[in-house]
Amino acid sequence: MPEPASSATVVITRPAQQAGPLAERIAALGLNVALLPLLEIHALHQPEECAQLKSVLARLADYALVAFVSPNAIDCAFAHLNTWPSGVALAVVGEGSRLALGTHGVNDGNASITSPLDTARSDSEHLLLALDLPSLRGKRVLIVRGDGGRDFLADGLRAAGAQVDFVTAYRRAVPALTPALRATLEQLLQHNNDWIITSSEALRGLLSLLSEMDGEMDEETAFVVKMKQQHLIVPHARIAQSAAELGFARVTLTGSGDAGVLAALQSRP
Repeated sequence: MPEPASSATVVITRPAQQAGPLAERIAALGLNVALLPLLEIHALHQPEECAQLKSVLARLADYALVAFVSPNAIDCAFAHLNTWPSGVALAVVGEGSRLALGTHGVNDGNASITSPLDTARSDSEHLLLALDLPSLRGKRVLIVRGDGGRDFLADGLRAAGAQVDFVTAYRRAVPALTPALRATLEQLLQHNNDWIITSSEALRGLLSLLSEMDGEMDEETAFVVKMKQQHLIVPHARIAQSAAELGFARVTLTGSGDAGVLAALQSRP
């Protein structure tokens, strides 16, 4: 039987830099909140990586459009920029990225910024729908992202005839299994909680950490088994599919954006 909502915890697994606003909104609903960043964001530190990023950023005027995949991409790129070049359009996948641009002095008043028309749909699919793709045919587009990542946006732009370049602005990493993290995971898995998972990579990283913890456990008490009994809240179908493939049965798909997450939490039994 599920535990009463009042005793459950909502576990936010976003990188620490993006977790605060959502945590505040969930706490305002009277729910318990735990922050458990499953991906760490690291600025580039290898000299050749930094040189490549700076070289590309110095040539932003060569591009008709620069797309940022996340607030992290924005913050890490603007660490090397004094001003945004006039006339270079920007594209972002959500309101969080618009806010990040604003902290660096870039807004609708001084730049052309495209984002999904529906603020509750913060993803590459809806960004493509909002872009004037015919105007980008034959033009150069830059995508600023972390190491790796999806190619959906790039594929859509190329299909429209754009020439797409990538540049890496930061690196992601699953946190190390420290004694403190181990204790936190053990405590969380003693209860039936709601886990907000915003990345398939983060979910796989979590299972990797739990497998490491399981090294001395027998199957009946394995942490991975306990985790797969938890309730996941995910913002995109691809993450729901990954969760199903990994063996999770209790998955709620909300659509992108914090509003969908909040609605799911408020409507749960």
